[in-house]
Amino acid sequence: MSTVVDAAAAPAAATQPPAGVLAYYPGCSLHGTEPEYDESLRAVVEALGIAVAEIPDWNCCGASSAHTTDHLLSVALPARNLALAEAAGFDRVLAPCAACYNRLAAARVAVAEDAGIREQLPDILGRPFANSVEVLSIVNLLREATADIAQRAAAPRPTPNPLVGVKLAAYYGCLLVRPPELSGGDDPEQPMFMDEVIGACGAEAVDWNMKVECCGGAFSVSRTSSVLRMGRAIIEDARRQGAEALVVACPLCHTNLDLRQKAMESRGEPRMPVLFITQVVGLALGLSPETLGLKRHFIATEPLLADMSVRATQRVADEKKAADEKAAKAAARAAKETAAKAAKAEAAAGEAAPAEAAPNAGGDV
Repeated sequence: MSTVVDAAAAPAAATQPPAGVLAYYPGCSLHGTEPEYDESLRAVVEALGIAVAEIPDWNCCGASSAHTTDHLLSVALPARNLALAEAAGFDRVLAPCAACYNRLAAARVAVAEDAGIREQLPDILGRPFANSVEVLSIVNLLREATADIAQRAAAPRPTPNPLVGVKLAAYYGCLLVRPPELSGGDDPEQPMFMDEVIGACGAEAVDWNMKVECCGGAFSVSRTSSVLRMGRAIIEDARRQGAEALVVACPLCHTNLDLRQKAMESRGEPRMPVLFITQVVGLALGLSPETLGLKRHFIATEPLLADMSVRATQRVADEKKAADEKAAKAAARAAKETAAKAAKAEAAAGEAAPAEAAPNAGGDV
């Protein structure tokens, strides 16, 4: 379900969105370099019955550049998007890009804490701004839906859940969990909220060392050699802990670890697919790889998907065989018990039968 609200309308004439609809801020990457993230997100929220409405006339949040140039600009750019959502009557906005999420959350804090910026913003934005809209990351949203995800992932269906038993490394990076005063996560050093979503999908989130280490995204062009070194360390640690794929919620992390992985190879190691958390949830819900954009990654996901499918089919066959053997043993045991009870009952009946009457020897001749 997708509802579009004219968030650019004047506050007095703004149309109130239907109850429960989230404002959706895709940001530049989801409409540009990482459309599969946008597609998989829309497919997943629809499958979960979560309604989102993209904010019309949204603008770049200024991630990676504005906050290094001018502080007021770095607040005003994301604040405009919050103001548009606020004017349209939303109380929460979903920002799936980790960088966008960080900048929108930072703007909320800056406006709340800096009276000078708070006074200037209405004039800069050309509209009132009460700073009333909560900012959610995609992991926050999916974490709220873990019970529903787990139930749907475990439900019987024609094609078995391919994620059961698959080992995945949840890679949080920098901006989902730091700084902690902005983050909606649970722990800036050892976060688990993405791990919980992976677990709800039926997969196993591995315990590894690099889940919050920086991939060097901001230096992807200016210091590529450093980025390659950092990315290689992340992938090698995930591989050492048995991970079959990395899971991310940041377009820039995905670009660094997916696009540049070929250049990171040093000893001919097998390449590791890098999946968006929405793609993982989509697979658990039974959505097709095409719907989730899984066939458009630089590191091919097809070998992993094929292996997961074979393992899922084998798992179902093994479970059926085990269930059949268990049922056969139970039936044999029940038959044996029934036969034993029948024999016991027959023996008891024989013992209780009255003796035959003796001939009447005392009657008249």
